[in-house]
Amino acid sequence: MAYTIPETIRSSATAGERLLFSTLKKYLPDDYIVYYEPEIHGRHPDFVIIGPDLGLVLLEVKDYTQNTILQVNTDTWTIVNTKGEQAAVKSPIKQARDYMFHISNTLQKDKNLIQTEGKYKFKLKFPTGYGTVFTRLKQEFFIKEGLYAVCDPSLVLTRDEIDPDKESFSEENLIEKIMEMFVIPFRLKEPLKKAEIDAIRYHLFPEVRISAEFKPPVPYQDQLLLSLHDIKTMDLHQENLARQIGDKNRLIRGVAGSGKTLILAARAKYLSKQHPDWKILVLCYNISLAQEITHMVRSKMNEPEDLFDFDPLNENSGDLKNVQVYNFHAWLKHELNIKEDQVPAITGKILAKEAILPTYDAILIDEGQDFDSEWLALASSLLNPDTKMLLLVEDRVQNIYSRKRTYVQDTGLSFQGRSKILSINYRNTAQIVTFAWEFYKKHSVLKNKVAEGSTDGEEIISPQGTRRRGPEPMILKSGSLQEEMATVSKLMKRLHTDKGVPYSEMLVLYRVKRSFKQNIIETIQKELSKAEVPHYWLTENADSKRGYNRDSESIVISTIDSSKGLDFQAVFIVNTENMPFALEENKEREVSLLYIGMTRAKDYLFVSYSGESEFTAYFDEVKRVKAEEKKRKLTEVK
Repeated sequence: MAYTIPETIRSSATAGERLLFSTLKKYLPDDYIVYYEPEIHGRHPDFVIIGPDLGLVLLEVKDYTQNTILQVNTDTWTIVNTKGEQAAVKSPIKQARDYMFHISNTLQKDKNLIQTEGKYKFKLKFPTGYGTVFTRLKQEFFIKEGLYAVCDPSLVLTRDEIDPDKESFSEENLIEKIMEMFVIPFRLKEPLKKAEIDAIRYHLFPEVRISAEFKPPVPYQDQLLLSLHDIKTMDLHQENLARQIGDKNRLIRGVAGSGKTLILAARAKYLSKQHPDWKILVLCYNISLAQEITHMVRSKMNEPEDLFDFDPLNENSGDLKNVQVYNFHAWLKHELNIKEDQVPAITGKILAKEAILPTYDAILIDEGQDFDSEWLALASSLLNPDTKMLLLVEDRVQNIYSRKRTYVQDTGLSFQGRSKILSINYRNTAQIVTFAWEFYKKHSVLKNKVAEGSTDGEEIISPQGTRRRGPEPMILKSGSLQEEMATVSKLMKRLHTDKGVPYSEMLVLYRVKRSFKQNIIETIQKELSKAEVPHYWLTENADSKRGYNRDSESIVISTIDSSKGLDFQAVFIVNTENMPFALEENKEREVSLLYIGMTRAKDYLFVSYSGESEFTAYFDEVKRVKAEEKKRKLTEVK
């Protein structure tokens, strides 16, 4: 069964499109990707198929009947349109060919996707083909009317070749016909690698782009080519969610590092592009996360559709078009001009039509588990009733504000059958995923609610790690906070010098600013300054959160609360003995907080402490067990 994007076809698709969609999904190989109605640089082909052993094939669908076609030639067809009038249209075969040439010309500019020598020098290293599917015409009609004289039979699929209910249908014939839809036919000697398929997706579908090492175009003999390295794209599941979260209300539940915010940003861009007249609101709880989402959405909005035609001088980096991004309380202040304690009363007035406030065609809420029921009710009351486009993104493991809710009651909308699960953690290495999850399972009172892929909204989703591996998280125990930070500073400088980790990709997390014993934040800053390590205190105040520049070459210092939604290559959780915090009655919040802190780290995680607590006792035991395992392995080797 092929992987289709979107996962299901829209209800307004023609009967022929639905039939072809179903057939391709069911009968093509599992490692094929079938795109339905993708937008590719302003063009809208009906189907695009990518297969490792196939290459790329584009299919145009025509629901013509025998009475539709009046006259044909290789360039123009005369048909009876839906109004019953005669009309001259481009030949369906030529239309498909033009789409494919447009795609090929785009991909041929990437040095990594072309052949650099031989007979097909400067041509794509994989075949590209095209064809037309006539969903209501049979082969016998084409033969009887002589249509194959102007339509190459190898570029045509008819009803009896795509309809499994027809006696003449053959899975083998279907695949063989698609494999032969090439003007310059050649079979791949080696299947396309995942990196090559990701590169194709990266160029054709800007919304799936995450990052790439970009090198400016350089002359390659008589051509100007682009060279991209270390391309990162959404995986197919993430792309499907971004493209077809679906209309109306939707819920995405995902583990830490699963790309929830990335999907939300891609969704904001998609809705803005599809509905430029809509007013779109993105909400979250934390100021720092709002800044990160703003940056992410802005990057998505201003990313060039075609990297090869990108002119940085024309980039309008400040334009969010019709999308507004706010943390909840800033939204109340700047857009609604109300305070939090007024929310219930205002919501009641809105529902009673006694108050007029801004309305939104789409509302996207990140970290929905942080929102109070009354906040969700307010946002929902300002949603356009004709669109009901509410997207909630959440992770119950990261619920640190003890919000209790029933989404149906809070929003007036049911999410039954309208939720999706993201269970793969892409951010962290396999070692960090395991380390953090083992801690959570050991200490959370919700461990009995852990479920694999449940969608009923109450269970905790167990994360699945990727194959990306890295060093084991380090546990550091010191005699004092000064000694602890001195060691941390040395490790930071070593990472920066030996591993090339920028200081801007390092994060120091603390639980409390000061205790009765010492001024913790002052000690952290003092020791970093002593070691000449540049640093920025993100959570000093609201202004420091809003003024944070991710590109500044400084280590970031933050509370764990404010780090939600952020990620860094290296994370140092210091003064961990202050967790669980003595004044926090809800221990579950402390468990979630530390789990959140650990899952901010993409590659390197350090947990350090110089005192004792329930959590540090756990880390002492982890350290002891690992030391014994290492000793045993050394003994076995000897």
